[in-house]
Amino acid sequence: MSHISRYILRAHIGPFFFGALTVMFVFLLQFLINFLPQLVGKGLGAWIITQLIALNLAWMVTLAVPMGVLVASLMAFGNLGSTNEITIIRSGGGSLLVMMRPMLIAGILLSLWLYWFNDVVLPDANYRAQMLMVDIQRKKPTFVVDKGQFSTQIDGYSILSRNIDTAQGCMLGVTIYDNTSVDMMNVVSADTGRINFSTDYSKIVLMLTNGEIHQMNQQNMGDYRRIKFEQHRIIMDANGFAFSRTDERFYSRGDRTMRIADMRQIVSESEKNMALSEQNVIKMMTIQTKYLHGIHDSTQPELRAIPIAQDSAAQALAAKPLTRKDAAWRVESRVAGIFSSLDNDMFQIRDRQMTANKYLVEIHKKYVIPAACLIFVLIGCPLGIMTRRGNFGISGAITLVFYVVYWIFLMTGERLADRGMMPPWLSMWLADIVLGAFGLFLMWRVSRDLPLLDTTRLYKWYAAIVRLLRLKRLRNQDSL
Repeated sequence: MSHISRYILRAHIGPFFFGALTVMFVFLLQFLINFLPQLVGKGLGAWIITQLIALNLAWMVTLAVPMGVLVASLMAFGNLGSTNEITIIRSGGGSLLVMMRPMLIAGILLSLWLYWFNDVVLPDANYRAQMLMVDIQRKKPTFVVDKGQFSTQIDGYSILSRNIDTAQGCMLGVTIYDNTSVDMMNVVSADTGRINFSTDYSKIVLMLTNGEIHQMNQQNMGDYRRIKFEQHRIIMDANGFAFSRTDERFYSRGDRTMRIADMRQIVSESEKNMALSEQNVIKMMTIQTKYLHGIHDSTQPELRAIPIAQDSAAQALAAKPLTRKDAAWRVESRVAGIFSSLDNDMFQIRDRQMTANKYLVEIHKKYVIPAACLIFVLIGCPLGIMTRRGNFGISGAITLVFYVVYWIFLMTGERLADRGMMPPWLSMWLADIVLGAFGLFLMWRVSRDLPLLDTTRLYKWYAAIVRLLRLKRLRNQDSL
């Protein structure tokens, strides 16, 4: 690698990490704003929250790396253009392609690495993040008893506190209805009570003072007991209050938590089942066509598969000559059975086609997003030379515009492919095709020292249009 190539490559390293980390920081802020209300008040430890953030960093890296490439290309070549280094390199015989060669190689390497990351690291990270989020949502917030209201947060118990002493942290005038036993109902009343959790949050310990326990047998109403106490402790299961991790084997993976090989297997099975359903439709239509032409093949079980009528009334009708009404009823039953079978087969074909499209979209997305690293090199390098601005403001604004355009292409294409309105490969690769063609157009303009837009030619077109409109107006006036 020549000195110029190494110099250009070094000029990209700092802006790349700066741009990628800035994009990841924006995504992280958005994630915290969206999910922070679900985490506050859960009593979660710092390690659990750190794990959740670290697992969600995977999809942020996937989106930030291509954006970092675009920012680096714009800033590096913009700085080279503003300091006239591009002119010096060209005067020494260096073409645009020679200057872009190190970035093209780096873009290809980044694309390969991001493809591996999307196929190996990202699915497992998404899978674990989904499981962790489900476990966090299942965890109940801190147990709270409001004054004058029954609390039913604990299964089988209803707790009422008539007043709460916030200074001492205890409940006053406590009544507890214990419905955990089917045969025996317990009603506990006490002057004061305190609630604490066990060290592992698996039990709730309720300490009561100066009260009574009323026990009544639900099966035998005469069996009643009244017990007075000075100190009484009730231990209740705190199901849902403690944070617990669910076994990974109990969760199924979706399209965004699977690798390419697994998704290809699902697509292959869907296409195979779809082909079988299409063969069943063709076979049934062939049999029914033969039947309408009077060709009866008793060896075909499909002729007996259409339910005409198997009840006693139909058997009685079969024993005597058919009237016109009975014949019409049989034809109507047969046609209804044919249409019902066709509707079922067509529904299965559509459902399997939608399933295949859904997974094909995700498969192509794992190729499309890494390829964007190379596409953004084609756009960023010539566009940076044209702008001759290497500051982060201009580069960030241009990057935001291309990011929005790229994301609109991806999201719109995904919806169109899921609905069967566009092939999955075209819907996903359209963004790279359009932006890649635009990048090649920029390279052609820069290599010929042409501006992005030929303002002189645009002005000539504008003047010609104005002259035509003026001439048309004069002719209309003459005709009047």
